[in-house]
Amino acid sequence: MLDVRRLHLLRELDRRGTIAAVAEALTFTASAVSQQLSVLEREAGVPLLERSGRRVVLTPAGRTLVTHADAVLERLELAVSELAGAREGIGGPLRIGTFPSGGPAIVPATLAELARLHPALEPMVQEIDSARVSDGLRAGELDVALVHDYDFVPASPDTTVDQVPLLEEPMYLATGGPTGSAPATGPAARDDALAELLGPWAASPWITARDGTTGHAMAVRACQAAGFQPRIRHQVNDFRTVLALAAVGQGAGFVPEMATAHAPDGVVLTRLPLFRRSKVACRAGGGTHPAIAAFVSAARTAAAGLSSVGCKSAAVP
Repeated sequence: MLDVRRLHLLRELDRRGTIAAVAEALTFTASAVSQQLSVLEREAGVPLLERSGRRVVLTPAGRTLVTHADAVLERLELAVSELAGAREGIGGPLRIGTFPSGGPAIVPATLAELARLHPALEPMVQEIDSARVSDGLRAGELDVALVHDYDFVPASPDTTVDQVPLLEEPMYLATGGPTGSAPATGPAARDDALAELLGPWAASPWITARDGTTGHAMAVRACQAAGFQPRIRHQVNDFRTVLALAAVGQGAGFVPEMATAHAPDGVVLTRLPLFRRSKVACRAGGGTHPAIAAFVSAARTAAAGLSSVGCKSAAVP
């Protein structure tokens, strides 16, 4: 019989790409991961891995087995959720991930609602970029997380994670200094509305999130859609810093509605035809767990309170 823990390792290898990355994420040694995968191959009776240069990749049989592993692990998550539902009350640790701007806007109100309704629950919050949430959930570092995606950077399909819509908010262009004077460069404008709004800043320096984040990708692609390649000067993930830098003429940047509540003097905010969508993510099959369902409910209550600043709460399915 195939061992579930070894199936988990195979799935992580498929997602993370290297045995070293799997070992680091799951706190194993690389040799231990290799040994367990070798045992899984013997259990399966067919080769699951093959060498490709200095890397190990999955064979067609290995990829097929990963598909079944996804289904098996989802069923186990459902079983854990049902067993938790049979217990009286909701309590114990709940490890929550959040993107930075979700911290002050959504998380405190969510935790206050959880404390009011479920005082035995012990929420523990950590900031994490949305691009890393799936890895954190599968590794068991997180139970639930606030995530987001942007226009131009849709979330990648991931069968290991379930997501519940929370709210949608418009994006703004934050500026403060003189507009750029040089013409736009790069490919021809593909979006007239963005070209009109962003084009005057084509020659100016830009402020984006750090390379490798969804916010960085959104900023670059939005500028490209407006017909130019942004000249990035500053890379910061904190929207308060983006606003402060824009206010003193250090460049133009993108900020979501949530971040505009305390914009400093001197910053000019221009609403854009772009949106950010926030969601609650958990392991596939885990959405019925009482603690996670309670978090989703509390987060929806918090999101409804943001509607007064322009954010649109997602409809409850």
